[in-house]
Amino acid sequence: MKDAALNLTLACALLVLLAAGLLLGETQLTVAQYAQAFADPSSGAHEVLFAIRLPRAVCAAVVGAALGLSGAVLQGLLRNPLADPGVLGVAGGAGLGAALAIAFGLAAVPGGVELAALAAALLVGLVLTAVAARFREPETLILFGVALSAFCGAVTSLVFNFAPSPVTLAEVFSWLLGSVQNRDWGDIGRALAPMAVGAGLCLYAARGLVMLTLGEETAALSGLPMQRLRTAAVAGASLLTGAAVAVAGIVGFVGLAAPHLVRAGAGADPGRILMPSALAGAGLLVAADLAARLIPTDLELKLGVVTALFGAPLFALIAWRAARSWRG
Repeated sequence: MKDAALNLTLACALLVLLAAGLLLGETQLTVAQYAQAFADPSSGAHEVLFAIRLPRAVCAAVVGAALGLSGAVLQGLLRNPLADPGVLGVAGGAGLGAALAIAFGLAAVPGGVELAALAAALLVGLVLTAVAARFREPETLILFGVALSAFCGAVTSLVFNFAPSPVTLAEVFSWLLGSVQNRDWGDIGRALAPMAVGAGLCLYAARGLVMLTLGEETAALSGLPMQRLRTAAVAGASLLTGAAVAVAGIVGFVGLAAPHLVRAGAGADPGRILMPSALAGAGLLVAADLAARLIPTDLELKLGVVTALFGAPLFALIAWRAARSWRG
């Protein structure tokens, strides 16, 4: 009952934020224009609301949900409250794939950059899945992830160094900062398929995450296929992260902060925290995108910049409260 109330509260908050994302923006509309937007599908106001603002807000929600869910799964799998979708190198791999695609001129091909980012993320995910199937210690997976992340970051830096033109350099840099600006329903549709598969794998792995809280030895004696569940968790988190980065670029702090925001209400059970984390992640990113749109600047702030600016103090507050509770 407590879980249902938490999920309902988060879902209602998300709906309010989505409504704000639809109604608020840089272009100011009058009451008459809002009425025209809902009454006349051929009007310019309808185009602004339902072809520009609504897909953007929904895209932010979908990406935030994917990052929040993958962050919760990784924190449960690695039993590390600092784990997030970037810790295993999947986000870095997706960023590298996108950077290479832009450098080689694939940005002119519809969906080319997104496909390259997802393919690179899946490649990193396959490597991590193989490691998870071979080693059960979470420290091993973290070390492999850090190594992969560092390698992908180094190669991405090489792309910056050898960019054929300043325009290419600016495009790569802009994409890596993250944004859901100008995303349409097609972009969302292409991301939903891998996200759905990833979410299914994460939900399948939930019972294994619960058992891991009792320790490796207890989990091994539980009778559950722990190796298979670990592999499913890594593969699911990789798919979610890769698809999110493919459609929105690299957006930090959402996957790290979302599980912590709901942990007090959902408890420490990593299986019960998955759905609230997804809803909280969706709400966080919709709110961040609203801030990016409404903060008065000459150039719109990138989504990754906004999440870092607001996410770092928020996470510091969460960490401070957690430290106080551990002392008590």
